[in-house]
Amino acid sequence: MKSLSVNVLDKADEEFADTLIELGLKRNVAKVLTYLKNVKDVTSRDLEMGSDLRQPEVSIAMRELEELGWIGEREEKKPGKGRPYKIYKLETNIESIIEHLEAQKKKESQAMMASIKRLKELTK
Repeated sequence: MKSLSVNVLDKADEEFADTLIELGLKRNVAKVLTYLKNVKDVTSRDLEMGSDLRQPEVSIAMRELEELGWIGEREEKKPGKGRPYKIYKLETNIESIIEHLEAQKKKESQAMMASIKRLKELTK
């Protein structure tokens, strides 16, 4: 039997992920993003084990993060036969991601306030 050494999310990381979820990110995206902020490069397999997600959940999260332009991926060939495996890394620093989320929430808040203002005008 092999022994593997994989980083896992600790209590502070779980709190970070929970806060991202409260801001509107999906659970799997929040956990993957939290894991990626703590490592330089990671294989999808290590990401699955470390973030406690299944392979389909990781794939969906990576697709969403890739669409946002926050991650990069490369393929590396295994020694011998077999498919190459993907290695992911966070391309955007976490501060920029937080700023993006902040701007998004401000925009949503302004839209809600405009709707409330319009409702008040319509009741007069």
